[in-house]
Amino acid sequence: MNPRGDAAEGAARQSGDLERPDLRGRLERLPGRAHCPASRSQVGARTNDDVNDYDIRRPASADVAAIHELVTERDIEMTGKPDWTLGDIADILGELDLEHDSWLVHSDGELLGWGYAMRKGTSDNVDIDVQARRPGAAALLWDLVLGRAGDLAREAGHDHAVVDVSVYQRDTGMREAAKERGFAPATSFHRMRTDHAGVRPVFLPGVTVEAGSPDREDVLRAAHAVQQEGFAEHFGFVPKTFEEWAGEMEASSANDWTQLLLARVHGEPAAMLLGTNHFVPDENCGYVRTLAVRPAFRGRGLGRLLLTRAFAADERRGRVGTILHVDGNNVTPALGLYRSVGMRPVLVIDVWRALVRPGS
Repeated sequence: MNPRGDAAEGAARQSGDLERPDLRGRLERLPGRAHCPASRSQVGARTNDDVNDYDIRRPASADVAAIHELVTERDIEMTGKPDWTLGDIADILGELDLEHDSWLVHSDGELLGWGYAMRKGTSDNVDIDVQARRPGAAALLWDLVLGRAGDLAREAGHDHAVVDVSVYQRDTGMREAAKERGFAPATSFHRMRTDHAGVRPVFLPGVTVEAGSPDREDVLRAAHAVQQEGFAEHFGFVPKTFEEWAGEMEASSANDWTQLLLARVHGEPAAMLLGTNHFVPDENCGYVRTLAVRPAFRGRGLGRLLLTRAFAADERRGRVGTILHVDGNNVTPALGLYRSVGMRPVLVIDVWRALVRPGS
């Protein structure tokens, strides 16, 4: 499953707050996702896998194509089409500490599985991902990533890790594997899409909108401040300094600061939207990675205004549509807002969560 962008790090509100994975970054992100063909207790009964035949090593940039092929197999089985691009895989490998936080499992030269654990900043929140072609490789990777998740939390000064894994809603095998390992449902994210055919942007009195650019640090800093305030109480949110936030955005091959929109109400920063190119290579769609409104300015239509501005900009760029992710368990009727601007749900991704202690 590919959660692209920060949608997973926060829940979208009707007033316009939307934020991960790691949804694709496209994991940048819903929390990590996984597929396990069988649970740990089933491995001996259902396969002839011999873990002694496995070659376990760390991934490298040269493994991008092989990992992409592995992930694409499961994506097609679950959704009917690939959900990750080569660029998405390269971006994730670039974010990971490959010497400590990720593994490949081979047998007789064939890649059987890939897994990783990724801590959010210095928090106790760790995203994991497991993809495997065989149950034995999957069970091995589960042990590795969960063990590393506990260690990552300990290294950051925590006595446990809050571990998130995301799974396509129809993937019953993965749900069983997560349940056996102590995971329980935490929330669900809906991938929403609109197709463009003459978008009419919204205007509001007293509201001005500025576009970002790499040389407008003042706009970037104001947008960051809005994003941090708007998401302070959202699912999976971890505070970031401006330098951390900007560095994370710029590390992504899909980042484009000119797609940043900052709305001011009578001159005061009130809302922001960050679009990226995560869905351009495979869907020719724009992507709303982040949409946030400061609490004092909610309920004024700023979310709708920024969405229609982003849709119009995507249409001018030749995009056939725009995609975003929204937390379906939000306390406000966020889905209603997105439907009201012509969006429809096209995919559901469940997030499962467990507490993991170092050494457990």
